[in-house]
Amino acid sequence: MLMDLLGKVWKVLPRRVRQRISRSVQFKFTVSAAGIITNEKGEVLLLDHYLRPDSGWGVPGGFMEKGEQPEAAFRREIREETGLDVRDVEIHRVRTLGRHIEVIYTAHATGKPEALSREIRESRWFAPEDIPKEMSLDQQFLVQKALAADE
Repeated sequence: MLMDLLGKVWKVLPRRVRQRISRSVQFKFTVSAAGIITNEKGEVLLLDHYLRPDSGWGVPGGFMEKGEQPEAAFRREIREETGLDVRDVEIHRVRTLGRHIEVIYTAHATGKPEALSREIRESRWFAPEDIPKEMSLDQQFLVQKALAADE
């Protein structure tokens, strides 16, 4: 219930305020690892995140821990949030967003994802044509580019 309330408050905060809060404890920059994960049917794994702006749906990932390698962070986040182990992990792109660096991977996984983290409302496979339209344009773009590169 508290996470739901925090998620609602977070979503209405202006983007710049969210960025300042997220980065206030990090004086230089933050780094996250995220990814577009597909299964044997070509479906994409998306998470409905309490704290994510817009619809909440987006690709899985999270911040790296001190001393952690990006791929290890990606694998850890997926396992912690969904219980799934990924394979065939490849770097898709690296980008900077102000004082934030994001390492984006593509990977494959099988099985039924679970919402194991308190931050996650739901975890589900989506056929590419069924990806939520409310998902942020940035997240939609990342998924489309990764799927096009995989063809």
